[in-house]
Amino acid sequence: MPLAWGRNGADMIIIGELINGTRKRVGQAVADRDERYISNLAAQQAEAGADFIDCNPGTVGDAEISDMQWLVETVQAVTDLPISFDSPNPAALHAAFEVYQTDAVPMINSITAEQEKLDALLDFVVESGANVIALALSDQGMPSSAEDRVDASASLIGVLTEAGVPAERIFIDPLVTPLGTDSKAGCSFLGAVRAIRDQWPAVHLTCGLSNISFGLPQRRLLNRIFVAQAIAAGLDSAIMDPLDEEMMATICTAEALAGCDEWCTNYISAARAGRLA
Repeated sequence: MPLAWGRNGADMIIIGELINGTRKRVGQAVADRDERYISNLAAQQAEAGADFIDCNPGTVGDAEISDMQWLVETVQAVTDLPISFDSPNPAALHAAFEVYQTDAVPMINSITAEQEKLDALLDFVVESGANVIALALSDQGMPSSAEDRVDASASLIGVLTEAGVPAERIFIDPLVTPLGTDSKAGCSFLGAVRAIRDQWPAVHLTCGLSNISFGLPQRRLLNRIFVAQAIAAGLDSAIMDPLDEEMMATICTAEALAGCDEWCTNYISAARAGRLA
């Protein structure tokens, strides 16, 4: 396993997902330049244990450039946590780096194995020195099997490391797809996580874990069981809501059971603080 990055010694690296302009209330806050709302979301996620604050304006074109810069400036005014710049637009990513002032190494979310996107972003990823989320998505489309996910991940890891990106800066996302549309979706993802962890122990593995439950009842229950299984398989990061106390408690417990918490130190500390109730 790679060196732990998570806060308080935990292995799991939490990328706080709440500042996303595709969410109606956040999109309105971006449009209105509601600094108080965005600042509160950033501060709450930091307090809850996030390691990165994801910033996704949810807009397009020139608006996305100015919106991204405003989000970055607003977030870093209330926390020194690194920011995950979430956009497929190279211009918006460049703009984010122009105003980023925190010393912590940021993240680019994301790059794929699709040739057009590689051509557009690879040089910038290398030059920026940032961490990068690499989606297991190729020109062949969305992966359906564990093997497809591993193949796309292998291609990305090869390209990125050959270009000079250190393995420990790469966050592979094998892509979680809804269980409701494919009963093998969870098994395929978990199989890919195990294989990638075995073959490339230095890279990180992340995901948008709530995708597994899309369209199904009792989503939070499914998400919690899924993340426990994924941690046992080798997942060490997640793009998620850190304000979900039950999910955070599940992660802490799953890490202890997976042998990622020496002497159960984090588990015991969380229990004493009342965070496992």
